[in-house]
Amino acid sequence: MTYCDAHNHLAAPALAPHVSAILPALTAAGVTHCVVNGTEEADWPTVAALAASVPAHHPALHLTPSYGLHPWDTGNRSPAWLETLRHYLVADPRAAVGEIGLDRWMLDRARPDDPRLAGLRRAPLDEQRDLFQTQLALAVALDRPATIHCIDAFGLLLETLQAGPLPPRGFLLHAYSGSVELVAPFAALGAYFSFNGAYLAPRHARLRALYQTIPLERLLIETDAPAMLAPAAHAPFALAAAPALNHPANLAATYAALATLCEVPLATLTAQVAANYRRLFLGA
Repeated sequence: MTYCDAHNHLAAPALAPHVSAILPALTAAGVTHCVVNGTEEADWPTVAALAASVPAHHPALHLTPSYGLHPWDTGNRSPAWLETLRHYLVADPRAAVGEIGLDRWMLDRARPDDPRLAGLRRAPLDEQRDLFQTQLALAVALDRPATIHCIDAFGLLLETLQAGPLPPRGFLLHAYSGSVELVAPFAALGAYFSFNGAYLAPRHARLRALYQTIPLERLLIETDAPAMLAPAAHAPFALAAAPALNHPANLAATYAALATLCEVPLATLTAQVAANYRRLFLGA
């Protein structure tokens, strides 16, 4: 079996001490493709460097770099952010746009002292939407797929996407957690939906039921590593000195669990997800 990770943050600072061990572990676990997302200007160079260095040392592992301004980071952007983003995308024809999107959670439900948001200006939703549309337009102009983050703003997201234009190859709703009712209208616009191993936790019964309704030809699988660690039974790989972080080689266990959940043979799921991944991220 071979596996494709539709969304991770392999270039995140938290993983920097572990990357030299992670890369061979991915190959050993059968992971052949990864989309490595950048979320802010500061990490775009690290994503680019990783994508440039991996082919020479790990030829069996194919990385797709992805560059975007995450909604959490829109409030701290520099005046040159869009020019810089365009530079990275034009420099690498493989690159996707993302992680971009909308996030009402950080405005309405996040704690004032949430450490994940420390030092960030929490951009209002109108500002997030403006930058989201700007980045979508760039994906359209360059014919690149987009990876979209959305929490607590799925109605606004659908409205924004329906206003178009949209990337011709489609877009990924990463770790989709919206309603069952919105799956069809999103899919009609070109959406793919990626299942995350964290949804195997008992408290996420609604999301597991949701993914049982998503057509296989619209399904992808992700780790979001180092975030969104799956329950221990579905996370056989751990990082030395950082066990609370998600190891991206846990992807294979998520595939196995989702095949059981969807009542399809693992080989069938793996082949279909690979075809979906190639169609969206490789244009094949």
